[in-house]
Amino acid sequence: MKVLLINKFHYYKGGSETYYFGLADLLKKKGHDVIFFSMKDDKNVECEQEPYFVDNVDFNKPMNKLEMAKAGMKMLYSMEAKKKLEQLIEKEKPDIAHLNIFQSQLTGSIVDVLYKHHIPMVYTMHDLKALCPCYTMLTHGEVCERCMDGHFTHCIKHKCMKDSTAKSILATIESYIYRMSKTYQKLDYIITPSAFYKKKLEEAHITNAKIIHMKNFVPENVEFSKEPTIGNYFLYFGRLSQEKGILTLIEAYSKAKVNLPLYIIGTGPIEEEIIQRVIQLKLNDNVRLLGFKHGQELQDLVKNSRCVILPSEWYENGPYTIMEAQAAGRPVIVSNNGGLPEVVEQGVNGYITQPKNADELSKLLEKMNDLSNEQLLNMSRQSVNKVKEIADPNKYLEEIEKIYHSLIKESR
Repeated sequence: MKVLLINKFHYYKGGSETYYFGLADLLKKKGHDVIFFSMKDDKNVECEQEPYFVDNVDFNKPMNKLEMAKAGMKMLYSMEAKKKLEQLIEKEKPDIAHLNIFQSQLTGSIVDVLYKHHIPMVYTMHDLKALCPCYTMLTHGEVCERCMDGHFTHCIKHKCMKDSTAKSILATIESYIYRMSKTYQKLDYIITPSAFYKKKLEEAHITNAKIIHMKNFVPENVEFSKEPTIGNYFLYFGRLSQEKGILTLIEAYSKAKVNLPLYIIGTGPIEEEIIQRVIQLKLNDNVRLLGFKHGQELQDLVKNSRCVILPSEWYENGPYTIMEAQAAGRPVIVSNNGGLPEVVEQGVNGYITQPKNADELSKLLEKMNDLSNEQLLNMSRQSVNKVKEIADPNKYLEEIEKIYHSLIKESR
């Protein structure tokens, strides 16, 4: 079959892209044709369909009022995306479309095109954009579910989108357009990587699509640890942003009586704030910011850590950070938020802490620091066993193929 994969970024940026490219590899290996639709970018992975990609739209760069207005129109309903996807469909004639993150840059216009051509649509829900105008369900760092009932103006009132009235207005209008256009009702299948996201989506009553929970798969290029080692540093890796709880982690580390250093890998909007906090707490000798790492260098850093920590303060879905850590045989410490506690068993393959609780997290750092080698190795083996159980790529492909075949059969 010919599968059209859609995601607004066509380069390795985060979990959505890890899934997007990983799924493409699985499908190609099984003999399926895979084509892509995305946004142009200098960082893009080379692709034959690039001429059909939409022009780059970056809502994070500084813009004057005119530029903001133009970008806003593209964000609400992209006629360019609609036209180019129509051309791609006419040329390639895909059997099915699998959407990932499409909102804002590609917009709901592409759903209308696919619906018009009777192409079945599967959507993997990587974030909470369908339920919350600013996608994180956070209002100034605090979990917020005010817009779950479809009254999105709370976003404007509280300036939820990057503390900007203009951006919050645009995000609110976008959410109302999707609701009025019945964008999510036009989808055939929605996959949520966490049971938590499935529950939230069902509570919102925004779609008639079949909703199923399927844990993300570990990409085939990720090797499962055969014989775990004892690492000598704590590790956070991922985006350096407020909702990831990194500042809480640094505070917890400053309180913990531990002799291991803390490594932080990644880049993001609060990088400078993290540096200043490290200096204020006089942790320069113990906390190392290593910047962006990828490939074998990142895998080695993960493999040689004592444990990986993700103290998120938002509703995490099914983060690849944790699955890749577990595949490398690393115990993990996570917050009790979103889908995170679904992949960690307390005291078995890691520990679970309350979000924003630096005191509790510091105690768990001490606990991990003081474990015997035997206890650590056992926890490491349990991590590998857990991720093998829930994230096998071949099993995932089998389930996806069943979904695709059933939808194609129904559509014909």
